Amino acid sequence: MLRLKALVSRPLRPGPALRPRAPLVAHRLQSSGKSYLDSLTTPELLGYGVIGLATLSKSTLNTVISLFPYAPLWLVKLLVYRNYCGGDNLAQVLQTGDRLAQRGIQNMMLSLTIEACDGTQTSVPVSQIVEQTQQSISQVLVPHTAKMISKAADINSVPPGYVALKPTGLIDDAAEILRNHNNAKYDAGYQQLLSNCRDICRVVAQENEKLAKQYPGRTAPFVAAVIDAERSDLQHGVYRLQRDLFREFNHGKINVIGTVQMYLQESSHILAEEEKLARKDGYLLGWKLVRGAYIHSEPDRTVIFATKQETDQNYDAGIAASIANMSSEKPAVGHLVVASHNRESQLKATQLLQKADARVRANVVLGQLLGMADNITFELMNRYDVKNVIKYVPWGPPKETKEYLLRRLEENGDAVRSDNGWPFLKQVAKALFRRLRHQS
Repeated sequence: MLRLKALVSRPLRPGPALRPRAPLVAHRLQSSGKSYLDSLTTPELLGYGVIGLATLSKSTLNTVISLFPYAPLWLVKLLVYRNYCGGDNLAQVLQTGDRLAQRGIQNMMLSLTIEACDGTQTSVPVSQIVEQTQQSISQVLVPHTAKMISKAADINSVPPGYVALKPTGLIDDAAEILRNHNNAKYDAGYQQLLSNCRDICRVVAQENEKLAKQYPGRTAPFVAAVIDAERSDLQHGVYRLQRDLFREFNHGKINVIGTVQMYLQESSHILAEEEKLARKDGYLLGWKLVRGAYIHSEPDRTVIFATKQETDQNYDAGIAASIANMSSEKPAVGHLVVASHNRESQLKATQLLQKADARVRANVVLGQLLGMADNITFELMNRYDVKNVIKYVPWGPPKETKEYLLRRLEENGDAVRSDNGWPFLKQVAKALFRRLRHQS
C-alpha cells in the first residue's frame, strides 16, 4: 500500500546521496557566469524579457491579465507564444521537439489545447480533436522518440513521449457527465467519453507494440496517454475514467497514466484505494502527480489542504511512496511523472532515484511546463546529469492557445512572478548582451 503518512516531507540535506555528477558543458557555462538563458534562442530570450516586464509586480501582472483577452493574436504570437506553446500544427510541434532536444530535453508531453473550459461544448467537433490527438502520437511523438532513442547510448535514458487527454475536451457536456458519472441518465455520455479516450489509447498501445519489436531492451513505454485532471467536483468521474482505461490497457505494461492532484486532502486515500483495485484486478498504475491546477477556480476550498506546507508534505510523500512501491518485489505502480515546478520536490525525487535500480529510474520522469521553471530543468540536467526530463507542450489553434496562456497567467501568476521581475530582466539583458558581443 502507498503509506503516505509515514513518508512525510523532510528538509533536504546535502550529502552523498544527492551529489552532482561530473559537470557537463552547459554546467561549465553556468559556472563561468552564464545561465540556462544561454541555451535559449534569441526570440525566446526576447519573449522572456516581455514576460519579465509583465510580471514586475502583482499590480502589473493583474493589469496584464485584465488586458490580455483584448490583445490581438499576432501580437501574442510575436511576443510570448513561442515561449509557452509548441505551435499551431504538427510540423511546428516537431520543430519544438527538435529545439528542446538541442537543450538536452529529449521528449515532451503534448496537449492539444481545445477543450470546453466551462465543461459544456468544445469549439470544434470532438471527432476532430480525437483525430488530431491520434495524429500527434503517430506523426510527432513516435518519430521524435525513435529519433532520440537512435541517438542515445542507452535506449532507456530517453523518456517516453506523452499525449495529455483533457476529459472536458473529449465529450460535449463533459461537466455534467463527469459530475454524474454514476447516474444511469448520463451513462451513454460516459460510455462515449470512454470510447473517445479508448480510440486514442489504442493508438498508443499499437505504437508501443511496434516499437518494442524494434527496441526489445526498452523497459519504459515509448509513448503513453495521460488523463489530465479536472476541478474537484468532476474529479471522481475522471478517476473512474482512468481506472477503466488502466483495466483495458495496463496489463503487464504501461500505456495509460492517470493524474492525482496532491493539494486535495483525499489524494493519499485515492492513491491507496487505486492500488488495492489494481492489485485485485491485475493491472499496473501509471501516475502523474501534480500539486494542483485549479486553486484559483476551485469552487469548494475545503477539499484543499489549508496550508502550502501540508500540500508540500503530501506531494513529497506521494512521490516517495510511489517510488518505494515501484522498487518493491511486487509493484502496483509501473510509471511515475513528477510534474512540479518546486525545486526541492524535484531534488528529493532525484535523490530517491539515485538509490533506485535502472528499471525504476527509466520509469520515473521529471516534468515542467514549457516556458516555466527552466532554471530548475537546466539544473537537473546539467548539475545532476538527469536524463529523464520532459516539458509539457500545449499546441493547437491560436485562439485556444491564447486562452491557455491566459489561464496560465491566472492559475500560475505567483509562480510566473517568482521566476521573473527585475532580477530576471537583468539576467535576460546580460544573456542578450553576451550573445551580441559573441556575434560581433
